Amino acid sequence: LVKVTLFDMVGNSDIALIGVAVMGQNLILNMNDHGFVVCAFNRTVSKVHDFLNNEAKGTKVIGAESLEDMVSKLKKPRRIILLVKAGQAVDDFIDKLVPLLEPGDIIIDGGNSEYRDTTRRCKSLKEKNLLFVGSGVSGGEDGARYGPSLMPGGHKDAWPHIKDIFQSIACKVGTGEPCCDWVGDEGAGHFVKMVHNGIEYGDMQLICEAYHLMKDVLCMDHNEMAQAFDQWNKTELDSFLIEITANILKFKDADGTHLLPKIRDSAGQKGTGKWTAISALEYGAPVTLIGEAVFARCLSSLKDERVQASKNLTGPQGVKFTGNKAQFLEDIRKVGWDLKYGSVISILAMNKGHESFIRSVFLGKIKEAFDRNSELQSLLLDNFFSKAVQDCQDSWRGVVSTGVQQGIPMPCFTTALSFYDGYRHEMLPANLLQAQRDYFGAHTYELLSNPGKFNHTNWTGHGGQVSSSSYNA
Repeated sequence: LVKVTLFDMVGNSDIALIGVAVMGQNLILNMNDHGFVVCAFNRTVSKVHDFLNNEAKGTKVIGAESLEDMVSKLKKPRRIILLVKAGQAVDDFIDKLVPLLEPGDIIIDGGNSEYRDTTRRCKSLKEKNLLFVGSGVSGGEDGARYGPSLMPGGHKDAWPHIKDIFQSIACKVGTGEPCCDWVGDEGAGHFVKMVHNGIEYGDMQLICEAYHLMKDVLCMDHNEMAQAFDQWNKTELDSFLIEITANILKFKDADGTHLLPKIRDSAGQKGTGKWTAISALEYGAPVTLIGEAVFARCLSSLKDERVQASKNLTGPQGVKFTGNKAQFLEDIRKVGWDLKYGSVISILAMNKGHESFIRSVFLGKIKEAFDRNSELQSLLLDNFFSKAVQDCQDSWRGVVSTGVQQGIPMPCFTTALSFYDGYRHEMLPANLLQAQRDYFGAHTYELLSNPGKFNHTNWTGHGGQVSSSSYNA
């Protein structure tokens, strides 16, 4: 005889989740904690059995032996979350699910999919009368378990059927407001998550550059650096990433020595930061800081090449910091706060209101700025932000100058300063660039006195009067 419990019965589960790796398991347990009956499935079914016998033991979570079994255990409309590797794996599961589902059923992709893939899937499934949601999930392992930031977008008809689950399990801020709301149509949810991750790339690189300056210019030890980051976390730099940086700097290996110096300096990436930089190029948004953060990871991956180069290439010799260390450390702190207004300003606002890895006092200030002016083109045009940048720019320039003299690579510190200086200049040398384009390719130019009218000049005297078509890529 087989003992059948209530939770093994057909049509009982509120939602199913495919993919019981760390994020999937924690989201399942989170939903279970909030009173939802979850059906777990994994392509390797033994992982489901292991999960039910260990982490999910004693819960209402049930398992499925196959996709058919999983679908049979779901209430209608059926709600299925995919937490599998982005790309082909998502399409493969969708293809297998479609024949098993009925009109109005909902497939939710909670992975880090490229937003255009989500748009494509939305359109394809709409033709089959199925609803598709692409949702960003932020907060990592701990967030998934106890309260992630969720960014759902896609077919809005799905929202009433998943809203209660999503907003119940999301983290809460303020008076209990969930960090989850409907983002928009088609790929909007994954676009916001992509932008979020791009900002995270920038934040992490800025912190790494601050750490490099502390370590190699101020010659601070790990305890001193950890103390500095702890203190910074009590200021306007209060954020998740500053907090964990202090903890990382304190952490010691089993032998009692600090672990951080033993970690290989070759950073990985999963693509979302790169996608943000590519999208910025496509949309003409000068998000230089995020681009430099991506390139910094690419450069770090050339570890063997850099080791060889270090034997042949030299930098500044015998240059030592002779200034006031406490003041320079304070200057770095001001730059860390200040740079967040730099080249990410045009993209940060897309994520305002969400709590996540980029949780910080800064996000609250962004929300306030857009509450004051919902049509704000740039945070640098808000009085609070413009004053903050101008008050900190002496520190900013001093840190960059010292770092350059000491030979410290600071791709994000320096590109943010270049963005700021470019943004505040009424006149840039792009007039020469336009003249060059017209000289060699007859690409035309506009005059300050008559914008909108495109002109061509016969610069050499032996060229023609015919110009090329004018367009913006």
